[in-house]
Amino acid sequence: MAVPVATAAESMRDVFDIYTIIFLALAVFIFLRLRSVLGQRTGRERPPYDPYSARDAVRSPASDKVVSLPTRKADVAQSAESAESGDRWKGIAEAGSPVASGLDAIVAADEEFDAARFLTGARAAYEMIVTAFAEGDRRALKNLLSRDVYEGFEAAINERDQRGETAETRFVSIDQAEIVGAEMRGHAAHVTARFVSKLVSVTRDRNGAVIEGNPDGVTDVTDVWTFARDTSSRDPNWKLVATEAGQ
Repeated sequence: MAVPVATAAESMRDVFDIYTIIFLALAVFIFLRLRSVLGQRTGRERPPYDPYSARDAVRSPASDKVVSLPTRKADVAQSAESAESGDRWKGIAEAGSPVASGLDAIVAADEEFDAARFLTGARAAYEMIVTAFAEGDRRALKNLLSRDVYEGFEAAINERDQRGETAETRFVSIDQAEIVGAEMRGHAAHVTARFVSKLVSVTRDRNGAVIEGNPDGVTDVTDVWTFARDTSSRDPNWKLVATEAGQ
């Protein structure tokens, strides 16, 4: 039996309207569910995470708050305030002394210079250089010495090798490390440090016989070394530029 065209059209329209109502109802239901789960913007949300802003802030896991780190200007202002009060180099150099004045000049050229941190690095470099010289480690020495000083150390190592001698050095302690000089020479910062240490040092001939030092004795040694760095360079490393025996 044929269905009239009008009746068929009306039936299709009724079906379409039913599906439309169902889809709309589902859409409203989904929207309400998402709204209840995600919430709504109130204007108090945290801003999106910015990886670049993390350079200037530290997040505390306990409170999840952002604590701003001191800025360079704050550091400079604090250093200036300490300088005015005369205690910028407290524990490093006496206020008003030539060493303090030299350190002031270095800071003026390099705001990041830290005398205490320099001393820590100088102590480490001192031990590394003395040990590398005894072992004949030219590669290590080349990275820590200026060209002139390296050439002197290398010549001594070559002469020792030609004689078939070997050197042994073992640090017992570094009892003192202090800055005894500081100045700017053009763009180059020069800092002189005095080291007082105890070490065991011995030199043996090609047959292993001791020809200098005592493998069982501790020797008190005082050295005065000068380190330099070009403050106009991006290279932060200091190099040994002069050595002398101290009293």
